[in-house]
This record gives sequence, structure tokens and C-alpha cells, in this order.
Amino acid sequence: MDKRVSNDKFVIREANKQDLTELLKLYTQLHNNTIPEIKEELMVLWIRILEDKDHHILIGTLDRKIVSSCVLIIIPNLTHNQQPYALIENVITDENNRSQGFATQLLEHAKDIAIKANCYKLMLMTGSKKDSTLSFYEKAGYNREDKTAFIQWI
Repeated sequence: MDKRVSNDKFVIREANKQDLTELLKLYTQLHNNTIPEIKEELMVLWIRILEDKDHHILIGTLDRKIVSSCVLIIIPNLTHNQQPYALIENVITDENNRSQGFATQLLEHAKDIAIKANCYKLMLMTGSKKDSTLSFYEKAGYNREDKTAFIQWI
């Protein structure tokens, strides 16, 4: 479902099958990823993601071009009155379109989805140590005081 936001040209929607190549191109700006060759295995993964009702790849388009994206995962849970929680990953805005509020609008849309799914919390981690990035997430309503994140790369 498309969601029009403050700029009539900027539209937030769920990714669809045709978005893969353009999304992968945007992801090259995220940790210097390379664009993988689109083989059958990648298409199977892409369809699996798109068909998962708890996996949301949100994209923001400007004049129909993908300029921003984030991933929202709703995770079923046996604690907190069996309310799910949500995780945000892969927040990215095209380097030529930053500081225009697009990622903020995507994060708000992700929060709306989490609220509708009755999530009791929304978590986001960043690998960035840049003050501007950390400040951006704090302005978007996230705090770095309540939890400590640990990662083990495998």
C-alpha cells in the first residue's frame, strides 16, 4: 500500500518483485556492498522475503526512483503478554538525497506498522559511530540508554 507523505513526489510503499535491481543498487551505499548477480537462488530468497507477512522492506521513492529504504521485521514473542517486538535494519538513503527527511518518514511508517502489529518495542542498531547518525536516530525517537547490543559475526 502506498502512503503519500509531505512531499507529493515522495511515496513510501512496500517493495515489490520489480524493485530488486534498484534496491540492490541503493544497497551498494550501505557498507560498500556489491550488486550480486541475480541468479535463481537470489530470486528464491527475494520471493521468500516478499511473501513473509512479518518481513517488510519499505522503500521511499522520489519521482518513482528508490531513494530510501529500511527493513522492518516483526518477531513473534512468548514474553510481554505474547506481544511481538520489531527490529529495523538496513536504513539507507541515497547519498544525493540525504537530509531531506526521507529516512525519518520511513522510520515513522515502520513504527506505524509495528504499532498496528501490537509490538511492545521497536529496536534498531547501527554500526555507525558518527555523531550525526546517532543524533539522527535519537531525534527519530530511539535511545541508546535502555539496552546494550552485542553482535557475534558468524
